[in-house]
Amino acid sequence: MLLDTASLYFRAYFGVPDSVRAPDGTPVNAVRGLLDFIARLVQDHRPDDLVACWDNDWRPHWRVELIPSYKAHRVAVETETGPDAEEIPDTLSPQVPVIEDVLDALGIARVGADGYEADDVIGTLTGRATGPVDIVTGDRDLFQLVDDTRHRRVLYPLKGVGTLQVTDEAWLREKYGVDGPGYVDLALLRGDPSDGLPGVPGIGEKTAAKLLDAFGDLAGIMAAVDDPRAKLTPAQRKRLDEARDYVAVAPTVVRVASDVPLPDFDPALPAEPRDPATLDELAARWGLGGALQRLLSTLHG
Repeated sequence: MLLDTASLYFRAYFGVPDSVRAPDGTPVNAVRGLLDFIARLVQDHRPDDLVACWDNDWRPHWRVELIPSYKAHRVAVETETGPDAEEIPDTLSPQVPVIEDVLDALGIARVGADGYEADDVIGTLTGRATGPVDIVTGDRDLFQLVDDTRHRRVLYPLKGVGTLQVTDEAWLREKYGVDGPGYVDLALLRGDPSDGLPGVPGIGEKTAAKLLDAFGDLAGIMAAVDDPRAKLTPAQRKRLDEARDYVAVAPTVVRVASDVPLPDFDPALPAEPRDPATLDELAARWGLGGALQRLLSTLHG
C-alpha cells in the first residue's frame, strides 16, 4: 500500500476541526487525522507493506521548464536553489515535521527523492512491485497507474478513508472511456486547473474521451490533424494544430516518473514502534492520545 501522504494530510487537515490541539494549544488536526486514516486503512486492507510517499519537491524544476504554469498558482515563495515554497495554510505547515517524526518513530517507511514528487515515488515503487499494489490518493493523476493485469488499483477517498472509490480499469472505462495509460492523454488534453495544466483550449473531458476513442491515443489524434480525411471538425483540427508545442511536452509533465533513484528502506508494516521512547515523548508533547493508540493497536493486531 502506497500513500500519497501530502494528499492525505491535506484531507485530514480540512476534515478534522482545528480545535483538535496539543497541550500547548498548537493545532494537531492534520497529525491526528492522518494517524486515524492510516489506522483505518490498515484495519480494512491489511497490507503487508506500507510506504508513506513524500514530496521532496512538490513542483520539480524539470516539469516547470516544460510547462511554466505547472502549479504556479500554488507558489508562496520562489527560490533560486531549492524547491519553491508551497502556499499551505499557516496552521498546517508546522504539523508536517510532527507527522515526519511520528511516522519515523512508528517505523512506517517514509520515502521521498530530491527533485521529485510523491507521485513519482509512487510510480517507481508501483513499477518495481511484484505483487498487488493499492495506491491511496485524493489525486486523480495517479489513475494512470491503474492496471488490472498487474493488480494495481487506486483507492480514492470520497469521505475520510472509510469510504473509498476503488478505481480499477472497469471504473475508468465507465467514467472516462480510457484505461490507466490512456488517462495521461485524457488529462493533458482536458487540462487540470489545480495543477496549472492548460490543456488544449476548447477540448474538454468529453471531447477528449471521444477523440481518444476514435483515434486510439494522443499520437493517433495528432496524426489525424495532418490527415485531411480524418473525421475532425475544423475547430478541433485548428485547436490541436495550434497546441502542438504544448502536446509535445505535456506527456513528460503529466506522466509520473518510473525510474526515481530511491534510498534503501524497509517497507514492512511494523508490528511494534521502531522507537517507543521517542514516540511516547511525541505523544505527550503533541497530545496524540486516542489517534496514536488506535493506530498502535491496529498495527499490533
